[in-house]
Amino acid sequence: MSSSAVVLFDLDGTLADTALDLCHTMNVLLERHGRVPVPDTQMRSMVGAGARKIMEKAFEATGAPANEGQLDGLFEEFLDYYGDHIADHTVLFPGVLDQLEALRARDINLGVCTNKAERLTHQLLKTLEIDHFFPVVIGGDTLPVRKPDPLHLTEAVTRLGGAVDGTVMVGDSSPDIRAAEAASIASICVTFGYTDIPAPDLGADHLIDHYDALPDALKVLRPDHF
Repeated sequence: MSSSAVVLFDLDGTLADTALDLCHTMNVLLERHGRVPVPDTQMRSMVGAGARKIMEKAFEATGAPANEGQLDGLFEEFLDYYGDHIADHTVLFPGVLDQLEALRARDINLGVCTNKAERLTHQLLKTLEIDHFFPVVIGGDTLPVRKPDPLHLTEAVTRLGGAVDGTVMVGDSSPDIRAAEAASIASICVTFGYTDIPAPDLGADHLIDHYDALPDALKVLRPDHF
């Protein structure tokens, strides 16, 4: 194992099942603005690219699309309400905590790369009591770019003191896998996350159905580091 080994994680749909709280927040906003709520099953596929994208898709699904000015105002409403209800129903996916503890015990460098606002990311990680695993967090507003831009990942690797050739990105949707590919970073896609494209079609280097499969996947992808 090399000290340059890095595992980067997406948050929503990858580490944590956040869909119910995100869906509830979006439906509160829709009703405030005279729209009908979107069923949770339909809303899940809208999650994963950040709050602004959720709002954009939800308004398109319930009537006239929101313009940029409306989205700017809605974004602040979304953040305020969601911040007050960030983990009413959110839980870690099965096996996450065990794997984070195992990786930390081996001194693997861990980071979070999410399109969620950085402030809310820190808040959620702390609420879920996993913030201490992640010395580096890159949110959707940390840099001038966000996933699928590869800088979103490579900046995290740099801050962790790692190396791209020893890094694996774990995600659940297209922005995660595209960012990893553009950065020449190996990728693992969880099959239980939020995506409107079937996980096997996203082009990840490896798929896992449960976090128990993570150690073997890391060894396959980066045998010199894991």
